[in-house]
Amino acid sequence: MAEEMNKRINIKVILVGLLVIAAFLIGSLWTKVQMLEKGTTVASATATVPNQPNQPQAPAPGQKVNVSVGHLPPKGNPNAKVKIVAFEDFRCPFCDRFFKDAEAQIIKDYVDTGKAVIYYRNYQFLGPASVVAGNTGECANEQGKFWEMHDYLYQNQPDESDTSMYTVDKLTSIASNLGLSGDKFKSCLESKKYDKNVADDLSAGQQAGVQGTPTVFINGISIVGAQPYSTFKTIIDQQLAKL
Repeated sequence: MAEEMNKRINIKVILVGLLVIAAFLIGSLWTKVQMLEKGTTVASATATVPNQPNQPQAPAPGQKVNVSVGHLPPKGNPNAKVKIVAFEDFRCPFCDRFFKDAEAQIIKDYVDTGKAVIYYRNYQFLGPASVVAGNTGECANEQGKFWEMHDYLYQNQPDESDTSMYTVDKLTSIASNLGLSGDKFKSCLESKKYDKNVADDLSAGQQAGVQGTPTVFINGISIVGAQPYSTFKTIIDQQLAKL
């Protein structure tokens, strides 16, 4: 009897040992399978992501950048010694601050006196409403009223989260009040005919290293953000002294 019981106990011990070993092997195998599946998933996901183009870096302070004046009409004498190219979004609150503070003083001291000229270039990156605003300036330009519309959009800029002004009907009403043909303006805006102009300006800004608005180039030297008037004055005076 004792010998038979010992045999049974030994068999049970062996079976328990085999179960432990089997569980270990199954657990290891399952872990490997999970790792392989994860590896396959990551590899597949990576394979579907296209190579991202290298965006030009923002120019270093004082670095001169070759940037064109674009296609919109200048404010001031195009033969002025200092050419100021401003990349802006009509909905950008910092652009609004630049317009009301530094730019207003630049116009008074340098543009109105024939020393500088300002060019506006679209950098409409704050969503679809910004693209509509960019088209608004372009459609106003069709009727020779770009700068009037430019000034209106900044003087009456709503909060950045409020896009209610940027509809065809409301902008057409604004255009009519500025002396434009409402029918012609509405047709222009509805057709989105200047989407490419707006996109091309944005691309040109990116190639010049623009990464935010406003970015203002003074004879190719960039100033980023709604800086105080003194910052712009220093660069303008330096450029005037060289010419």
